[in-house]
Amino acid sequence: MKKIHILLAIALLAVSCDKFFDINLKDQATLEDTMSRSSSVRRYLAHLYSYIPRDENTRNYEGGTVLRSDESLNAKSQYETYWYKVRRGEYGPDNTNSESNANFWKRYYVAINECTTFLDNVDKDQEDSPELVLQMKGEARFLRAYFYFVLLRQYGPVIIWGDQASDQNVLAETMDRNTVDENFDFIVGELDKAIEDLAYEVNDSGLGLSLSSNKGRATKGAAMALKARVLLMRASPLYNGQNGTGMYSSLQNHRGEQLFPAYSAAKWDDAAQAAKTLIDMGRYTLTTVNDAGKSEFQNAAASYQTVWFEGWSTNREIIWGWWYRAWGDESLGSGCDIAYAAPAGGKIALAGYSLNSPSLKLVDAYPMWETGRYPILGYNKTGGMLDLSRPQVDEASGYQAEGWTENYQQTVDVETSWARPFKAHNSTVGRDARYYANFVPNGFWWPSSTTNSGGPVRFTCYNSGEATAPYSATDACNRVGYVWRRLYKANNPLKNLAADYQSVRYVYPAFRLAEVYLIYAEACNEKTSRDAEEAIRYIDMVRARSGLNGLHEAYPEIDFGNADGVTTISGVSRTGREWLRWFILQERMCEFAFEGQRHYDMIRWLKAEEEYNTENWTLHITAPTYEESYERVSDDYIGGRGVFQSRDYLFPMSTNQLSEMTNYTQNPGW
Repeated sequence: MKKIHILLAIALLAVSCDKFFDINLKDQATLEDTMSRSSSVRRYLAHLYSYIPRDENTRNYEGGTVLRSDESLNAKSQYETYWYKVRRGEYGPDNTNSESNANFWKRYYVAINECTTFLDNVDKDQEDSPELVLQMKGEARFLRAYFYFVLLRQYGPVIIWGDQASDQNVLAETMDRNTVDENFDFIVGELDKAIEDLAYEVNDSGLGLSLSSNKGRATKGAAMALKARVLLMRASPLYNGQNGTGMYSSLQNHRGEQLFPAYSAAKWDDAAQAAKTLIDMGRYTLTTVNDAGKSEFQNAAASYQTVWFEGWSTNREIIWGWWYRAWGDESLGSGCDIAYAAPAGGKIALAGYSLNSPSLKLVDAYPMWETGRYPILGYNKTGGMLDLSRPQVDEASGYQAEGWTENYQQTVDVETSWARPFKAHNSTVGRDARYYANFVPNGFWWPSSTTNSGGPVRFTCYNSGEATAPYSATDACNRVGYVWRRLYKANNPLKNLAADYQSVRYVYPAFRLAEVYLIYAEACNEKTSRDAEEAIRYIDMVRARSGLNGLHEAYPEIDFGNADGVTTISGVSRTGREWLRWFILQERMCEFAFEGQRHYDMIRWLKAEEEYNTENWTLHITAPTYEESYERVSDDYIGGRGVFQSRDYLFPMSTNQLSEMTNYTQNPGW
């Protein structure tokens, strides 16, 4: 990275220099003039927001970790992205040299230095009020901390420049990473400063800004939510003792500093306090729908959907987010993700690619509506790997892995006048309301009375012309047996690419209250003075929004307060602390499906090796009949199997980067 080209939205200067990480705006007179004017200062600040991670794009860029995780099994097609290769283990330092190959190192250090330049010069603003200047400082400080966090979650501990511009005279060969604690200390310290400076809303404190036109700008709540997430990651095993495995205990930088710290339970205390402080602020609530014309079950599904579908002005669950951005040739924004998930073949939706599909493991995760119990407690192994055709079923849950329900009536997002009863596989019956808000299982009605075929259509995928989304060995088709429909609002006909897909605009919920509740619950279960009841209280709040029983009612046999007491359910034995930990991670998988949380949960808990290395289990979509298609098989999927090794917990530094930073400590295994 000997040459860095920085293009500011305010046309400051296009700077190129030979200094490492240099952002030297050499024309001081231009800088003084530019930063003295409100319009250019605001454009500069808007430019800083352009670097926020593209977590909403679940096939490319930062959001591709959805494909990397065990919550998704995307179609193998001509539309492969780099994350397909990462999933198969076909990546390394030699082919991670650009953003298109998931190398975001340069991007975020450029962003970090631009934030620093802004912070160092925004006081020159002569036209805005001191209150607004302070707010903008807080925003830039929040963004700088966020960009460091994005680097940390991908690469592990990185270089911290601190609250100063990067050293223009530093020699690249002398640079090496700071310790884990130095990384977290700086990020948290910056967020604490940002929390002090930021307003509760962008139109607060006499800022003179319109709330409606400034949604998406950082607030006090945004900084507090990021702090809670950062501290949760810091307390988790990857960065906090590695569960005693010692996998990073000998890792040092070239200065001889130990990079990873020993375990400290007090770090869970910090995470709990950060989450509870935000909760107690009382400015955010879970979205709920109470339509008297709908059933309790339908309201539960609608309440969950509202997180995405309700706009900025009234949605009080989203603490901070951004509009879906248009990435790729389709320029569809959030409509692009719908197109990637919608069934191929044209009978249901125009331009469906069937690329983004949920995994069978994600489908299995959702609780049962009547009992509130999670139906699958784990999987037996075949050949040393989890076998998704051999689930460990909780016999008390009410779940049936085999058989059929005749005359099943679908109720979520359909009308009984056209969604007639049908034969449904028992595994799809009686599930959590979120299950039906997220998925269209094989055999279910597509949630629209109008489709490309004219009237309503059932989504069926198997190897027959009778199927509405038939199997194809070469063309795009659904290769799992379930459609991901979370972003699809019922009764959108999707008949015209421009008018239907491009018109879809949702807010990506980067931080929302349900996450803060579950952060707090997780920390309460692990902290020095464990508080199982407090943890359960906040898990139950998230579950209650989806109409589920509380954990005590759902699992009366577990003594959650006894951290070390063992309870066995259907042959699976865990302690009180372990059951509660498992429930929290399971609930996070269900609640935040395709929101980019699952991969980082498996990484921070060091569970990815166990969970990701499985065969490609799908429904038997090559079968000739609907009934036969519900067999679970591992040889229908035509993509390579996912591979995860211990080295994959941290992304490798590219060879291009290491050719300059010759003393930089590469991540283990690379």
